[in-house]
Amino acid sequence: MNQSALEELLAKMTLEEKIDQLLQLTGDYYKGSDISTGPSSYMKFEEDTVNNTGSILNVLGAKKLKQIQTEYMEKNRHKIPLLFMADIINGYKTIFPIPLGLGSTFNPDLVQESAAVAAKESAAAGLHITFSPMVDLVRDPRWGRVMESTGEDAYLNGLLGAAMVQGYQGESLSEEGTLAACVKHFAAYGAAEGGRDYNTVDMSERTLREQYLPAYKATLDAGCAMVMTAFNTVDGIPATGNKWLMKDLLRDEWGFEGVLISDYAAIAELMAHGVAEDGEEAAKLAIEAGVDIDMVTPVYVHNLKKLVDERKVSEQLIDESVMRVLQLKNQLGLFENPYRFADEEKEKEIILSDEHRNLARKIVSESLVLLKNEGALPLSKNNQSIAFIGPYVDSKALSGLWSIHGDSDQVVTLKQAVSEKVDGSKVGFAKGTEILDPDTKISGFAHEVEEKEFNPEAAKADLQEAVELAKKSDVVVMALGEHFIQSGEGGSRAAITLPEIQLDLFRKVYEVNPNIVVVLFNGRPLDLKEINEKANAIVEAWFPGTEGGNGVADILFNDVNPSGKLSMSFPHSVGQIPVYYNSFNTGRPLKKGEAGHRFQSRYTDIPNEPLFPFGYGLSYTEFEFFDFALDNKVLTNTGKLTASITVKNTGKYAGKETVQLYIQDLAGSVVRPVKELKGLKKVELQPGESKTIEFTITEEMLRFYTADMKFESENGKFKIYIGSNSDMDIFEEFELRK
Repeated sequence: MNQSALEELLAKMTLEEKIDQLLQLTGDYYKGSDISTGPSSYMKFEEDTVNNTGSILNVLGAKKLKQIQTEYMEKNRHKIPLLFMADIINGYKTIFPIPLGLGSTFNPDLVQESAAVAAKESAAAGLHITFSPMVDLVRDPRWGRVMESTGEDAYLNGLLGAAMVQGYQGESLSEEGTLAACVKHFAAYGAAEGGRDYNTVDMSERTLREQYLPAYKATLDAGCAMVMTAFNTVDGIPATGNKWLMKDLLRDEWGFEGVLISDYAAIAELMAHGVAEDGEEAAKLAIEAGVDIDMVTPVYVHNLKKLVDERKVSEQLIDESVMRVLQLKNQLGLFENPYRFADEEKEKEIILSDEHRNLARKIVSESLVLLKNEGALPLSKNNQSIAFIGPYVDSKALSGLWSIHGDSDQVVTLKQAVSEKVDGSKVGFAKGTEILDPDTKISGFAHEVEEKEFNPEAAKADLQEAVELAKKSDVVVMALGEHFIQSGEGGSRAAITLPEIQLDLFRKVYEVNPNIVVVLFNGRPLDLKEINEKANAIVEAWFPGTEGGNGVADILFNDVNPSGKLSMSFPHSVGQIPVYYNSFNTGRPLKKGEAGHRFQSRYTDIPNEPLFPFGYGLSYTEFEFFDFALDNKVLTNTGKLTASITVKNTGKYAGKETVQLYIQDLAGSVVRPVKELKGLKKVELQPGESKTIEFTITEEMLRFYTADMKFESENGKFKIYIGSNSDMDIFEEFELRK
């Protein structure tokens, strides 16, 4: 359908029909969804509204969606097809590591491949749009939704967010097996105060533009079709009603012409925030901010017509929003084929195919981060007895909270994977304990978890079994972690330690066998003080998904050498939060490793630096960096510098190293971070092999928001750091002369 035909269609629609196109409902209204993803109370809508609504949330399955679309089209006067949207965050049925784990791959190509698989599977199941990627920059691990982000760095988030968009959308949305992407949450949701979900965000415009906005912009530059509003405030105004953010910045400054959708019930929440007295005012704020779709509230359908009739809102605003919705439907080819790529046979053929599972396994192994290793890893398949102990040894709950469409029975557990890999006489397995402390009750989405009634005798027997197994084993692998509902939306935690019942198991095992490898399954960085002090090795596995057990076992036994790098810093303790690598120096900086004195910017009881910094991750081999050089010490406005460094594998195993480039602006009109990631390259080296890695530096890479709020570079001196993580001291200097 061409644009003139869309305009003719819009002209034929009544005001009520146009407003209905701006409503999104759950599948409950269409014999569909059994999944709730918000504070839903089943709201009543007029039958005409249900028959004309523009989109449906979280219903999947080709047969089901085709039926809903057929019945809808029969009732819709203009034969405008429905849009089907869903939360496909880290896979549909083939579940990949949570996004924080995907971030730890530092590998845009792999991340793009994972998104392409998610698109193929869910498109065959009838889906049109995914609410992904989430590129909220995160610095506070108390916030449960850090699991949905790729981390604390604007450059990495933008790189991986763009890769996800390209994976979902392909070269064109007309291609089979593609989805429209929706970047979220616009904007700065990751900076919620205290790490508490839905909480206030307050920051300077400079920080917003330099740190929090670039990743969203990168996804839009990659062609992302949709944007979702955030729940939080920005400069005192909730994002969903923030005209400066959504219209002046997103629409006018950035030129975004796609669809803007509210997060779940966010328009109605303008009243709870206190910027709207009633539904009329909330609807007016949101539509004037350019929010096109009201997700699962009656605010638009109950109030926009009255506002137009009373000339409080221009019907032109309604028309603009409806046109954007119609254009997206047209871009997806729905007017020609309302069922798009929904195909029951294709579903059976590709969902959880060997190809998809093999990719998931590969990505798991590249997302795992080796945090510590004092000779305990890799494990031997033949020459040692190994005890696998902990509540995650034989658990299928490895996919994280947002894998709401995945099938847990398809998940490979660690026990299953190890049993396939190692002679049974060499290994033993024991649960040891439950995941959560007794009497713990947590709920979220369609899940509610209440630990079964605590049985002291059964718990004692589980613990004793684990201790006895540890006694007679050469090494103990402890599979510990959070419950998956402890992270994700609504999963904010003030204390980010492991449950006490698991720490008690760890202590009891340590008493009889201190040769412990800890494998962590979690959705956020944790306080690992005690674990780090006692364990000989620590592997961060995140929530790894369908092939989690296989990917972890591949790393433990060195079938794959670990190469993951932290996409988010781990704190020494919760009192250090927020802690992140690209901070400011302050006027009284404390140098790394120095004891310092009272009147410096420091803690008196812990270091300033994180326990494990951004970009950090060990390997079973060793890498040496040398011959760091710049081809020029002066950079001009139109010129470029080449920074080179040689990396050599000096160990005995083949391995991958992520070479990271950081730049520091030594003096600016405003304070500049101590380091900023500006480039990365992943290199694979055989033992004894070396390669020279080159990075190109241009003036554009040095721009920032100056004291005059102009985005430009300033003349002066800079340091370039190249190495294996953000905590490194080897550098070269150059000067910018424009």
